[in-house]
Amino acid sequence: MNPPILERDPSDPQKGRKEGLNPLLKLALELGPLLVFFFANARGAWLTQKFPVLAEFGGPIFVATGLFMAATAIALLVSWLLTRTLPIMPLVSGIVVLVFGALTLYLQDDVFIKMKPTIVNTLFGGVLLGGLFFGKSLLGYVFDSAFSLDAEGWRKLTFRWGLFFLFLAVVNEVVWRHFSTDAWVTFKVWGIMPITLVFTISQMPLIMRHSLEDKTGEKAGK
Repeated sequence: MNPPILERDPSDPQKGRKEGLNPLLKLALELGPLLVFFFANARGAWLTQKFPVLAEFGGPIFVATGLFMAATAIALLVSWLLTRTLPIMPLVSGIVVLVFGALTLYLQDDVFIKMKPTIVNTLFGGVLLGGLFFGKSLLGYVFDSAFSLDAEGWRKLTFRWGLFFLFLAVVNEVVWRHFSTDAWVTFKVWGIMPITLVFTISQMPLIMRHSLEDKTGEKAGK
């Protein structure tokens, strides 16, 4: 049977059979487009000199936006070729990048690409918290291959990540509205990742308390 186009539901017993990527490759596919975006914005003038066709996009932020869109599409394509499925969250983020990037280039207004993180993080936060309202801990789409938690653990972790995504949306709004475009790009690439890493590490005590593997090991040792 052919695998589904989108990644399986976390509760699907078939999930995990060859749907995952090597963690380093997965990280590269997620960070690659952001690094392209940062480099293109920082070296926009140099890029347009080397590749005059890029001047059609406009200034550095618009060149960066065009290349960001291309890199995002390539990352999704590589993920599809390697696993024959598309991960839900990168897919949603990629769609927003393409839509808001197209608006940015067409209208020559960088506000749209700056609002993209706000839209994506608000969407993810809303979906996670909304899922809890209906009794669904949807964070399993992201972490089920890394952690095996009990129901209470998934609920707590989903709630915390939902709030964290909303926090990132607010931070993005503050940065792009009150700082320069270069400062916003730098923060987007080099600020969000460390903040997310620190938050992730801070959740390890909760994960350890609710890990099913740990509980199974404890029972086996008794």
